[in-house]
Amino acid sequence: MKDKPPAIFIADSLGLDFLNSVATPVDTPVDWLDSGDELLKWLAQAKLVPGDTLNELKARAMPGELDEVADQARALREWFRKFVAKHMGRPLPPKALQELGPLNKLLQRDETFSQISRSQISRSQIWRHHERDGERFELRAMRRWRSPESLLLPIGEALARFVCEEDFADIKACEGHSCTLMFADRTRSRARKWCSMAICGNRAKQAAHRNRLKSKH
Repeated sequence: MKDKPPAIFIADSLGLDFLNSVATPVDTPVDWLDSGDELLKWLAQAKLVPGDTLNELKARAMPGELDEVADQARALREWFRKFVAKHMGRPLPPKALQELGPLNKLLQRDETFSQISRSQISRSQIWRHHERDGERFELRAMRRWRSPESLLLPIGEALARFVCEEDFADIKACEGHSCTLMFADRTRSRARKWCSMAICGNRAKQAAHRNRLKSKH
């Protein structure tokens, strides 16, 4: 099988980009989570997990373990797709919390902690804070990656942020023929129709042009 194209990140929301990790960019459906290795690639492209952490988890994973995590990621994706499809297009009601039990259960497994570390700072910050060598201390959130299953935690966190921070009234499905991509409409008029003007928008224009030509004959 030839290499897959890069994963699609057009949703203006990482939670929806996770749902878009299976799509039909041209004619053939592509699933960017169909194996453990593909899950690692998607997490790297999404910048959800540091590259050295991905390499370390891959090195110590048991045979088939990452593929099992990819199975769980796909199951999580399809469960969340149903939740979003049910509520998109209108504000999320308070009673929807009752449906989020599986996501909260995943988040309960997280092991995060804070750590003081050195951070590069800009010249203006050096001047303002009288720092030396362009570095200062900062409090950084860290995570214990105890097993490959912990790769699901940053995904769960992204989904939780999506639920809490997005207006579900702005969530739309692309109007392109056979397109399954979803996005958050950030346009001022809330008039976005396509996942991408370069893909589905252009196809729609071409189809409309062909229809106009036919109507003239």
